[in-house]
Amino acid sequence: MSGVYARRAGRRIAGLAASAVLAGTSVLLTAPTAQAAPPTPVSAATARTYLGQLTERAEGSSTGYSRDKFPHWITQSGACNTREVVLKRDGTNVQQDSACAAVGGSWYSEYDGATWTAASDLDIDHVVALAEAWRSGASGWTTAQRQAFANDLSRPQLIAVTDNVNQAKSDLDPAEWMPSRTAYRCTYARMWVHVKHHWNLTVDSAEKSALQGVLNNC
Repeated sequence: MSGVYARRAGRRIAGLAASAVLAGTSVLLTAPTAQAAPPTPVSAATARTYLGQLTERAEGSSTGYSRDKFPHWITQSGACNTREVVLKRDGTNVQQDSACAAVGGSWYSEYDGATWTAASDLDIDHVVALAEAWRSGASGWTTAQRQAFANDLSRPQLIAVTDNVNQAKSDLDPAEWMPSRTAYRCTYARMWVHVKHHWNLTVDSAEKSALQGVLNNC
């Protein structure tokens, strides 16, 4: 284990231990309802309709893909970039310094149910990963379109979650990865379909089947 990952593992253990202690004393730090959230996705019924409208196609190639082709995080206002805007939006009692960096607050990670009090323990997940988007049609977009997608604050495409959970998800689609917190899977499927429909991205057969299975039980 590298020094970086060892430190992250240590933070993770410490954070979980702190969450366990706080569970009995602070509703604020543990209740998802106290947290802000990404834009509300379409309903399950609408998501089922949208899913049926998406083009079903075998996933494309990753040839030529680079995260640099999806410029992020861009400046949103003043000193605040997209990451800091999402951290402020998704957290509770978030304090920011003069450079807009989050220096205090708490964040509930919807994917795994963990609560964190250090922004360094959080990644901003692209619900539909950049590489997944590339293989689903974004390879043919302009750089400006890819930048808009990678910094999309208007759709439920960005969410603050536990960093190593985001890294484990990587660029997997819902046939390969779903949040371990089962109570969030319906919302996640709605988010995924909402984003793909808005951006006119394709779905492969396994991905579509997995989404149908979740949405049919919402």
